[in-house]
Amino acid sequence: MRGAGFAMLLALSATGAMAEEIDCTNAMAQSDLNICAVQDWQVADDQLNAVWPKVLAALKAADAELPAELKGGEKALREAQRAWITFRDAECKAEGYPMRGGSAEPLLVYGCMAALTRERTETLARIADSF
Repeated sequence: MRGAGFAMLLALSATGAMAEEIDCTNAMAQSDLNICAVQDWQVADDQLNAVWPKVLAALKAADAELPAELKGGEKALREAQRAWITFRDAECKAEGYPMRGGSAEPLLVYGCMAALTRERTETLARIADSF
């Protein structure tokens, strides 16, 4: 989430030293839950970023073997990813609205972002594995 979401991330990350001490399996305070949600999303995002080059390489390789009129897998993937990011950010912003302006809003937003990012990672991995 660029903009406001990114500002939330920076604010939560400012407590980086505290974040290392939080046991996210037993977090109870809202600020701890929020930090854990950001960390969970960061892990999911790292996993997505690890799969991305594999699926991109698979589509590039497939494009290389196709006649010119059938090429476009890499372009389609990039367009889909941009659209997915836009969807994810808007969807998660909407999911945060029940707690809009409250201390639990980041928990809802980043929980959503983590879940959707894990789903997208699975989708990208399936695409890469289909080649």
